Amino acid sequence: MERRGPAGPQSLDFTVENVEQALHQLYYDPNIENKNLAQKWLMQAQVSPQAWHFSWLLLNLDKVPEIQYFGASALHIKISRYWNDIPADQYESLKSQLFSQITRFASGSKIVLTRLCVALASLALSMMPDAWPCAVADMVRMFQAEDSNVDGRARCLALLELLTVLPEEFQTSRLPQYRKGQVRSVLAQECGSVFPLLEQLLQQQDSPGFIKQKVLKCFSSWVQLEIPLMDCENLIQAAFTSLQDPELFDTAVEAIVNAISQPDAQRYVNTLLKLIPPVLGLQEQLRQAVQGGDMETSHGICRIAVALGENHSRALLDQVQHWQSFLALVNMIMFCTGIPGHYPVNETTSSLTLTFWYTLQDDILSFEPDKQAVYQQVYRPVYFQLVDVLLHKAQFPSDEEYGFWSSDEKEQFRIYRVDISDTLMYVYEMLGAELLSSLYDKLGRLLTSTDQPSSWQHTEALLYGFQSIAETIDVNYSDVVPGLIGLIPRISISNVQLADTVMFTIGALSEWLADHPVMINNVLPLVLQALGNPELSISSVSTLKKICRECKYDLPPYAANIVAVSQDVLMKQIHKTSQCMWLMQALGFLLSALQVEEILKNLHSLITPYIQQLEKLADETPNPSNKLAIIHILGLLSNLFTTLDISHHDDDHESTEVKKLPVPQGPNPVVVVLQQVFQLIQKVLSKWLNDAQVVESVCAIFEKSVKTLLDDFAPMVPQLCEMLGQMYSTIPQASALDLTRQLVHIFAHEPAHFPPIKALFLLVTSVTLTLFQQGPRDHPDIVDSFMQLLAQALKRKPDLFLCSSLDVQAVFQCGVLSLKFPEALTVKASCGFFTELLPRCGEVPPVGQVVHENGKLLLQAVLEGIGGQASRSLMDHFAEILFALSKHCFSCLSVWMKAAMQQEGFPSARLSPEQKDTFSQQILSRERVNKRRVKEMVKEFTLLCRGLHGTEYTADY
Repeated sequence: MERRGPAGPQSLDFTVENVEQALHQLYYDPNIENKNLAQKWLMQAQVSPQAWHFSWLLLNLDKVPEIQYFGASALHIKISRYWNDIPADQYESLKSQLFSQITRFASGSKIVLTRLCVALASLALSMMPDAWPCAVADMVRMFQAEDSNVDGRARCLALLELLTVLPEEFQTSRLPQYRKGQVRSVLAQECGSVFPLLEQLLQQQDSPGFIKQKVLKCFSSWVQLEIPLMDCENLIQAAFTSLQDPELFDTAVEAIVNAISQPDAQRYVNTLLKLIPPVLGLQEQLRQAVQGGDMETSHGICRIAVALGENHSRALLDQVQHWQSFLALVNMIMFCTGIPGHYPVNETTSSLTLTFWYTLQDDILSFEPDKQAVYQQVYRPVYFQLVDVLLHKAQFPSDEEYGFWSSDEKEQFRIYRVDISDTLMYVYEMLGAELLSSLYDKLGRLLTSTDQPSSWQHTEALLYGFQSIAETIDVNYSDVVPGLIGLIPRISISNVQLADTVMFTIGALSEWLADHPVMINNVLPLVLQALGNPELSISSVSTLKKICRECKYDLPPYAANIVAVSQDVLMKQIHKTSQCMWLMQALGFLLSALQVEEILKNLHSLITPYIQQLEKLADETPNPSNKLAIIHILGLLSNLFTTLDISHHDDDHESTEVKKLPVPQGPNPVVVVLQQVFQLIQKVLSKWLNDAQVVESVCAIFEKSVKTLLDDFAPMVPQLCEMLGQMYSTIPQASALDLTRQLVHIFAHEPAHFPPIKALFLLVTSVTLTLFQQGPRDHPDIVDSFMQLLAQALKRKPDLFLCSSLDVQAVFQCGVLSLKFPEALTVKASCGFFTELLPRCGEVPPVGQVVHENGKLLLQAVLEGIGGQASRSLMDHFAEILFALSKHCFSCLSVWMKAAMQQEGFPSARLSPEQKDTFSQQILSRERVNKRRVKEMVKEFTLLCRGLHGTEYTADY
């Protein structure tokens, strides 16, 4: 017979033969396209009405497991997703057929058996409690009945498989919420039919290991149904006994952890107290595992101890008369935290314990003051011990050993140290200033001891502890920081890791240095020296940046030295690009505190080499290597101008809302430099105008300067506007629009500076409108930036829309077109434009006229988006437009809404006329004045439009 690809012609019938052929194609055809077609066709087959027929036939014992598995999967899909299609009078026959198939496969293919069990589980969940009142008890009885054709052990395994998948299927089922609660309570009651059987199988001497393993997995599955912990007591004890059997160890750990961790367990305090002795009884097994290097066993026992401590610390702390047994559990977890060896190479257990220490501390600090004082007395020494243990675990291995670690192991160790750092920072809340004193004393003894030389690892770990706390806690009032600053120069730095930590510690103390400037000279030479070492690039540059930002007004005496060292390392290209940018930001902070003449002098020496290099590059023919060099130089200038701010006001470099007073010292140094290099930048642009990255880098220089300088930038406005206009007219790019928006934002209310900005706004609008006529789909970034520019103009200077040369109707139509873009950010920006435009209907006559004439098109586009054309994440933004329309154009909106909703199948074919009427009435009702309600209406309506209302997909919406 000639072989046809069953998935080729989509009209092929869903018959057994065609399904088998498609499965053969899916598994064995080397052509990936044929495989994909087969998979698509098979997915359609599984949900077709014919699946009820072919599924059973595919389960014939003469078929291969892959085919049988597909038949069982198809049955599960039909039962779980299309339950309402099954007539009630067929439930019993379906149940009986599934029981029969499971019995047949009890000794057959494991994967097919599991799938059939999942199908029967799904059937049971849908039928219980009314159509199948004692489902679980029936299952147990059915499989315990003698059946001469099936081996007793195979029947037992099949029953255990069915009982294991039943709770799992419940967790992932698509039952409605009210049914979930109902079925959960029925299942919890039915555990009375399951647990005695499991206990019996675990206690039988002749039960083989694989049966006991299956029993433990089954128990593990059931406890997640929130079964009362006291009902699980016997099985938990049996699971503890199973921990002695290496074959059962992992499964027993999983069962115990799942049982202890269920949220409801804390209600059963007496049972929890009974669990402490068996957990403590594992300590000898834990010690032996650690000594023997058995990481799996130590990991499993630690999981059990942490599960009990972490989930129930509050409940167990409350049992004051049992404080010693809980303290013993805490000490066991401390042993797990300090388990010997280096994470992650010699052990992977200690990281499991860190969250426990957070939880215990939170619980202790949540008690009323008297009770808290008692617990503090017991647990403060424990937490001091924890600090020692954590700092020991944070120590680097020997240089030789570390050299053999893989890059992945080094990265895991770095993350582990960050977790330790976070824990130390948290512990500070419990131990306070005494913790810093303790660390300082230990570091002092270490650095001044003459008895024995200390390892650099020990010194580094103590410093790391300081750094962890100083980074986030205000240490300005600590009496040990001056001593620490005094100790730092005494550290013999012979290692990159130690040097890094020294740098980061100095950086963490930069705010303290700003309050104690006399100490700056103690550490600044170390930082400048480290700048020359490429291995310390990140730590040294970020520390210098912090010092320059926090201490800039105390740095003028050191400025010449800092600039000289920085220039030297920049010229030698010691650092990667991002660190070079940080270094320029550091210099910007530093120069900001100098006199204008000093700033100009330093700028001249700092920038001249780059300007010369840029002049040379500007004469060369464009190629990839000189492009990178140009972007690098422009980036350096941008980053320098981002932080060079001589206004001496609040250092809020991100905000442009706060106007800064002009400085009465003549022209701003940044403006002087920009004017000097302006022609050179124009020359570079002329050759690179069609390269978006270079244009972006040029715009970034001016954008960052504008943000920092605000009004001081005014002298540059005319020539910059002219350059932007030329750039955008030649090749439109989004970065030019973003810079124009920034200029509109800052200078909109300045009559003296606004004419060139107005001319630029009209020019870029005209060019962009032409772009829309040619087809804007290839430029979503330009459309996005254009919409943001229009919104900014309306917000800051609505008078721009009064200009006779501005085609407001064309701008409006472009906005409507933009609402239909597939890019969410572009649609969001377009919504922002209309949200600013509609309130101007009354005050700006051209806007009012265009909205009156074209508003129907806007409403149509908005309803299309809500109807399913746009992402659901954008619904709030569409709601904002509807809110603005109802507030500012109500009489028109009622007419437009009526006309729009009369269209057949609009905005969605899924809507009934009644649903459309309800939505229209809601939007036009009194509730329209409440923006939050309008958003809720739109969310509700879009779910109806998409056929998602009342489904599981809307749960978090």
